[in-house]
Amino acid sequence: MIIDEDETPHLRPRRLTPPPLDLLGVAELQAYIEELTAEIARVEAEIGRKQSHRSAADAFFRKP
Repeated sequence: MIIDEDETPHLRPRRLTPPPLDLLGVAELQAYIEELTAEIARVEAEIGRKQSHRSAADAFFRKP
């Protein structure tokens, strides 16, 4: 049987490999939350920069 590539599901690779939480203590879990919060802030800042660039490009190419 031949499988067409368009019919196969496209799975996104996981970017983060979550640690097993049951092996971590409370302090380690809090540190993990701080790391995740910092990463979320970094990603949100990048989204803001990209949206700003997009808005500037849209304004530049908008017809008068």
